[in-house]
Amino acid sequence: MGVRPPSNGDDDEPESVEFGIAAVDARLKDADLSFPATRDDVAAELGTARIPYDVHGNDVSLGEMLSEVDSEEFRSRQQLLNELHEPFEEYRRQHSGGVFQQMRSMLPF
Repeated sequence: MGVRPPSNGDDDEPESVEFGIAAVDARLKDADLSFPATRDDVAAELGTARIPYDVHGNDVSLGEMLSEVDSEEFRSRQQLLNELHEPFEEYRRQHSGGVFQQMRSMLPF
């Protein structure tokens, strides 16, 4: 998931704000982790990393999200991302400010 931040009036293209699975993917690309990898391998490498779960920058530890996944081993980075998707979505739903806050986050002001 990723969203472009509001424009500040510059002509420069704004960078996107990564959160959820997109933020996990970015961390995995920079990590010294190879697959297949166990849940413990991922936790040892990135378990304390704080991952934004919404456009407001609220975050959660990857270790907490890993605890919600049933698999003990991931054959590929994509499998790990796929299995983390639903826990991140559920966490975001439970910790968001409701429908009003979600709609407000999509407005440019």
